[in-house]
Amino acid sequence: MKLEKILERLNSIDKNNFIKVIDNIISQNPKNIKEIDKILSSADKGLKSVDSQNVAKVFSLIEKEFFEYLKCEFQDTSSQLDILVDILIKDGNCIMKQDWFSRLYDNEIKHIKTKIKHTNQEFQNEKSDISDDRKRDYKIYKACLNTAYKNDLENNREAKITSDELSIILTLSNELDLSQEEVKLVNYSILPIKKLDIMEVINNLKNIGVIFYSKKENTIFVADEMVRLLRKLRNKEVADKFLRRTLRLLREPIINQISRKHNIDRNLSYLEKIEEIINEGVSFKGLLMNDIYKKDANLTEKKKALNELCEKKLNIDNLRGSTLDDKIENLIAYFENVEKDENINISFDGFEKLLTELNTSLPKLNTQIRKQFEIQDEFVLKAELLLDYNIKPRDILDLIAKDDFKKFIQENNIKQRGDDILNTLEHYKDAENLYLENYDKVAYRDLNTLKENGISVKESELGIKFEELTRTIFSELGFNVDEDLRKSLNTKKDLIDILIHLDNDDVIIVECKTSKEKGYNKFSTVSRQLKSYKSVTEKNGIRVAKILLIAPEFSDDFITDCEMNFELNLSLLTASGLSKILDAFKDSKYTEFPHVLFRDVVINEDRIIKALSK
Repeated sequence: MKLEKILERLNSIDKNNFIKVIDNIISQNPKNIKEIDKILSSADKGLKSVDSQNVAKVFSLIEKEFFEYLKCEFQDTSSQLDILVDILIKDGNCIMKQDWFSRLYDNEIKHIKTKIKHTNQEFQNEKSDISDDRKRDYKIYKACLNTAYKNDLENNREAKITSDELSIILTLSNELDLSQEEVKLVNYSILPIKKLDIMEVINNLKNIGVIFYSKKENTIFVADEMVRLLRKLRNKEVADKFLRRTLRLLREPIINQISRKHNIDRNLSYLEKIEEIINEGVSFKGLLMNDIYKKDANLTEKKKALNELCEKKLNIDNLRGSTLDDKIENLIAYFENVEKDENINISFDGFEKLLTELNTSLPKLNTQIRKQFEIQDEFVLKAELLLDYNIKPRDILDLIAKDDFKKFIQENNIKQRGDDILNTLEHYKDAENLYLENYDKVAYRDLNTLKENGISVKESELGIKFEELTRTIFSELGFNVDEDLRKSLNTKKDLIDILIHLDNDDVIIVECKTSKEKGYNKFSTVSRQLKSYKSVTEKNGIRVAKILLIAPEFSDDFITDCEMNFELNLSLLTASGLSKILDAFKDSKYTEFPHVLFRDVVINEDRIIKALSK
């Protein structure tokens, strides 16, 4: 769930610790202090009185400083922050009830203790599958960690690892190519592991601003933005779902090769080995630098294999980068952008339909998804719930076994030639709703973003498409969009875009303008046009109650000119504002939008949304 949405949901007490941490960082003059001051300039009581959207903006401006702050917190090896962070960054753990978090914490402690015991036995077993080289790596790391922890005892001080020692230990683990799980097992074979009271754990995490805890809902929230920072803190380059997506494209001999290196049981099934590789915290970058290639593969062969993986299997064209390292970094950046992108490449309604039909064809899928993402709810195949967990249609399809996928495709008449996942997403795209979800992008004539979001349209068609979508929105708001009357009034010279027929026989004229430029500013042109429309309508004995102009945004000069005009009764509304009003209307008690709310010169959608919610 996005930070802004979480903040909207919580009361001021639940947000207090997070705000304190941010305030403290701001007091130390971070790099973007000027931009932060602009946001806070209108707030009387500092960050506490700023709305959720602007708090989220401030957080985005101090992310680097927050990361450095977290690094300092992480150096307290007694905090168990490594264990806790590994729980928090798992896909599906961003929203948890207290009892569910307690269960995950207990399971993680038991899992670590069991694996420590098993690993120690493997070391002593001469017939162990662990190679001599790997045993040597473990011994080097364990000896260095043991010295760092216990050297204080010789000087009659409390045993602990200093920040300098920790940075050296982390460098060593990276050079030895140890997975996060391997490091954790060695660490807790030396450092005492103690199970803490769950409320102590929650309060510790809340106090450092990592989580939000709602007492009213008895629920922990971890913002998507925070999850990305915590993942970076654990040197985890991509989310588990993207690592899984990549691993499932590899042949079993390569999966066995990775398993052998990281001490994973090769007798497990193909999918079980993949899950163990993910659970072990094996480095995504390490896999693509070394682990997925033949032992004697040269640099050219590695680059070729990586290009084939990206282009033919991940469907990523033209992965840039002259070196292998550059290519991997660009692939990581690609997955980061996919994760941040709120668009799901099919419409919300299309996602709902996909989940409904998946549940019908594959009744065991609900249990599989619950288990995979460790979600507490009984039934999870709901679009809104999954999107709160940042789980998108592609993430669900990635989990379906090949045979089950074939069955689903055949039962639902989905195209069978080509890539099954891409064909399925295309089948459920629901073009009309997808356009509505990208309404503001159409207004801005933003072809590149529309293409990225799965919409193929010619630039010459965008103006007409914007009119069609606006017409649809007003219809969904319960208005009588009268096409017959509009066509009867239109002449060769005067072409009204949209005409809304009110119950008292008055009309509202709606004019739609798209623009690539920032700030629509052609008032003189548009005002002449609207005066002509009004004149034509009134000559036919029809009173114009209001004129609405819908555009991506308006310049200050345009707004001033509009305020000075008394003839037109003109109101300005941005495309994004109209879209938000529609969303609020759908959740309101109204069956028809009260058009009297369109009374301001510049329509404030927040005020209207607040009025609809009453």
